[in-house]
Amino acid sequence: MPDTGDTAWMMTATALVLLMTPGLALFYGGMVRSTSVLNMMMMSLSSIGLVGILWVLYGYSTAFGTSVGDAGLIGDPAQFAGMRGLTAGTYLADAEAGTEVAVPLVGTIPALVFVAFQATFAIITVALISGAVADRMRFGSWLVFAGIWASVVYFPVAHWVFDFDDVTAGAGGWIANDLAAIDFAGGTAVHINAGVAALVLAVVLGKRRGWPREPMRPHNLTLVMLGAALLWFGWFGFNAGSALGSGAVSAFAFLDTIAAACAAMIAWLVVERLRDGSPTSLGAASGVVAGLVAITPACSSVSPLGAIAVGAVAGVLCALAVGWKYRLGFDDSLDVVGVHLVGGLVGTLLIGFLATADSPAGVAGLFHGGGLDQLWRQAVGALAVMAYSAVVTAVIAVALKRTIGLRISDEDEVTGIDETEHAESGYDFSSLQAGGGLGTSSPTASAPVPATAGQES
Repeated sequence: MPDTGDTAWMMTATALVLLMTPGLALFYGGMVRSTSVLNMMMMSLSSIGLVGILWVLYGYSTAFGTSVGDAGLIGDPAQFAGMRGLTAGTYLADAEAGTEVAVPLVGTIPALVFVAFQATFAIITVALISGAVADRMRFGSWLVFAGIWASVVYFPVAHWVFDFDDVTAGAGGWIANDLAAIDFAGGTAVHINAGVAALVLAVVLGKRRGWPREPMRPHNLTLVMLGAALLWFGWFGFNAGSALGSGAVSAFAFLDTIAAACAAMIAWLVVERLRDGSPTSLGAASGVVAGLVAITPACSSVSPLGAIAVGAVAGVLCALAVGWKYRLGFDDSLDVVGVHLVGGLVGTLLIGFLATADSPAGVAGLFHGGGLDQLWRQAVGALAVMAYSAVVTAVIAVALKRTIGLRISDEDEVTGIDETEHAESGYDFSSLQAGGGLGTSSPTASAPVPATAGQES
């Protein structure tokens, strides 16, 4: 019989994590130019529809089905295809007949709640990649890439990292069970995985027209701040929900999530103040996300003080890393590499140094007397995901580039991807201009209405 408290919390956590993808749409949408805002949001929102369907059809089974063979590389895609075997049971208790609710469980929650929870992880992992290809990737090509990448990269990697033998009652993934690397909520499977894929896809796709000579500033920092707030709110479901129940472990992860994000925000602002002279709202929002990324794998293994350290290191390193694209010449439009790849690596590796045996994970890192044992496990897990994601993403991207094409034309890029790909515009000022504008007495008296603060035309 399911535990009602755990089930209620996990359904709430699932909704919180799903909210993160619309939050990401706002975050990314505000960071691009005004002619790309709708396309950027559509890339995130379309990930919900596409990956959600694939997850039900075969994605969950590939990630959490019993391993095919002994290597722990991939789950059986047919085992739970279309939710087979997960929906049968008694859903309503009958006191007179003496029957109780009896449905398939994962731990103390209905299996279908676990399926839905993990679906939201798959969705946002795919959506994260889109930030690296803003302004220039064809929407149809994005959908094809997203579907293939989720199927052959994310689903298998989720099996490696998240499928524990004692949770889903089958032979699980090699990183979770054999290597015993710690990734509580997705530092490797989500952030490192998406960050590497974003780097490879950006390189194959090529640079935006005019980058880096022309300024390509965020057009609406208000949207960025709102998106960051929704991401932070949803991240409590992401991290605390990964305890798969409501209790001491989820409380531990919850507090670590607050501490790391706060420390990273302050650290990023300090770097901006020392380096550029001014702390910025974009820096504050980016710092929060960097801290959340870094604490994701570590929130069950480091103390609250350790979480502050993880956040501070991530805030500094990610703030510095976002400038690498200019030195190395790859156009990662919205700094997916600098925040998610670097932040994911920071959090994953710092477990090997800062993990404490007093945490729910019960593992000691180097600084707490555990030696190098956990550190090498963390490094191997991170490198394996990086290598697999890089190679397979490159194959997918090059194949699509040579067949259906990845990029919009130069002319369409100049016009704006919202108009050319979606026949829409995020901001319609024509009604203000056509009638002479607000507060004017005649059409001839009106002047062009400027963009709002922070926008680029």
